[in-house]
Amino acid sequence: MRADRLVSLVLLLRQRGRLNAETLARELEVSTRTVLRDIEALSAAGVPVYAERGRGGGFALLPGFRTELTGLNHDEALALLTAGSQRGEQVFGLGTALASAMRKVVDALPASHAATVSDAAQRFLVEPETDLLSRRQAAETTAEILGEVRGAVLAGRKLRLHYAAAGQEPQWRTVDPIGLVTVRDKGYLLATRSGADRTYRLSRVLAAEALAAPAERPDRVDLDRIWRERSARFLSATSLTVQVRVHPDRREELLDTALAVRAEAPGPDGWPRLELTYQDARHAEWALWRLEADAEALAPPSLRAALHARAAAVADRYAA
Repeated sequence: MRADRLVSLVLLLRQRGRLNAETLARELEVSTRTVLRDIEALSAAGVPVYAERGRGGGFALLPGFRTELTGLNHDEALALLTAGSQRGEQVFGLGTALASAMRKVVDALPASHAATVSDAAQRFLVEPETDLLSRRQAAETTAEILGEVRGAVLAGRKLRLHYAAAGQEPQWRTVDPIGLVTVRDKGYLLATRSGADRTYRLSRVLAAEALAAPAERPDRVDLDRIWRERSARFLSATSLTVQVRVHPDRREELLDTALAVRAEAPGPDGWPRLELTYQDARHAEWALWRLEADAEALAPPSLRAALHARAAAVADRYAA
């Protein structure tokens, strides 16, 4: 909406000083002609914005100008509270200041609105320490599907999903949503189905429909705890965990072959040490062999022995 864009334009000028039309257009994702029309509208409304000509010129506000911008909408307040509630103590040591800022945001909202947004914020977990998969994904899913899923999570309604599990034909299923988790650019829906815990990759949701029936779930949740527990169960169900050192230039290539990453630490030789999970010994042997001398299996001994035997067989083949 234009009103939102005008507010954003004033905030940009107030926070960053003089900006030219091209920069404003890029920040606001509009044309330079639209920026010029918005500048005229602000001037007509009494906002003291002026143009400076010549090299290095642009638009600026008169020194000392301030305006109070109140009235956060639901999604804006939810975004602030979600960001502020997720591991604030790790944000460059500003945890205390961030918590104080979040309290001020809640205090500025109407009482009924504050309660709704505060409850909604606990239904999202952003970037927990534990991840199920190592590979980054490009696009998750459509905005329409995400809107249905998010709406069901926040409203506490049952959710009907058309879901394509790995290696299976897509099926419809009805679940009770608990919360949403995003980690390494991947989104997950935590839910229960017929009382059993379920975790769904959002990128595999082909369609979603929020139902009228209320979801069967607790009023309050600890998503961080639930995520850790489900991640631990997922990792324990896999067959083989290996310890590896890898050349830094081929780290991402190695991660692309792994089912999960349990731990990572720098090595004294500059090669990262990783603890990775693979489907089985054959999978791990294939992943390490393809990196040749740029990766070394440190454990288990059986994997080292298998790779040694394979290398010895190749050496014998070409010995003559």
